[in-house]
Amino acid sequence: MNKIYSDSGSALEGVLFDGMFIAAGGFGLCGIPELLISAIREAGTKGLTIASNNCGVDDFGLGMLLATKQIKKMISSYVGENAEFMRQYFNGELEIEFSPQGTLAERMRAGGAGIAGFYTKTGVGTVAEGKECKSFNGEAYVLETGIVADLSIVKAWKADTSGNLVFRKTARNFNPPAATCGRICVVEVEEIVPVGSLDADQIHLPGIYVHRLIQGAHEKRIEQRTMRAAV
Repeated sequence: MNKIYSDSGSALEGVLFDGMFIAAGGFGLCGIPELLISAIREAGTKGLTIASNNCGVDDFGLGMLLATKQIKKMISSYVGENAEFMRQYFNGELEIEFSPQGTLAERMRAGGAGIAGFYTKTGVGTVAEGKECKSFNGEAYVLETGIVADLSIVKAWKADTSGNLVFRKTARNFNPPAATCGRICVVEVEEIVPVGSLDADQIHLPGIYVHRLIQGAHEKRIEQRTMRAAV
C-alpha cells in the first residue's frame, strides 16, 4: 500500500467534510502540521471541532483557521498568544472546552487505545463542572472521556515509506497520541527514507497508525523571541 502523496492537498482529498472532528499535534509552534493546516484552510472546510494543545498564533498554525472562521470549537489546554482566539471566544463566536495538558494527551492516547474513559485527580474543583466524579480511597477523581477524531493531522521529523515515524524533541509530546486517535491519520515530515533505514529501537510511532504521508519544507518559527538588552 502506497502511503506517500505528492502534497498536502492531495493527502487530504476525500477526507475533509464540514463539521468534522480533528486532532492536531504540536506544542506551541513546535511540531505543528503547518502544511496540512494550510490545505484545510484552502479547502474551506468549516464548522470544525479541533483538539489541540493550543491554537497557534494569529497568523500561523491553527490560528489561520480562526482567521477564516472555520473553527467552531476548540478542545485545548492553553489559549494564550492568540488575540483572535480571545476575541472570538468573548464574542460568543467560538466554543472552548478546557482540558489540562496531561489530561488532553491522555484522552488522545486513550481514544487510540480503545479506552472509553478514565478517572484522574487533575481538574477536580476547577474544570470538572458537569463531569462525573467518583471517590477512590477517600479522594475525588473526575471521569474524562477518550478522544476519537475523524482525522489526525501530525508533524514528524522523519518517516520511512511504511509510515514509521521519528519525532524531534518537543514535537514528541502531543503528536504521537494525536496520531493514534484519528480514524484517518495524515502526517507531514521533513524527510522520507526507505524502509529499513531507521533504527527499529528509535521509531517513536509505528506505521500501522499512519494512512497518508507527505514530505515538505517547513517554516521554523519562534513563538516568543526574548533578547538580552544590548550592553
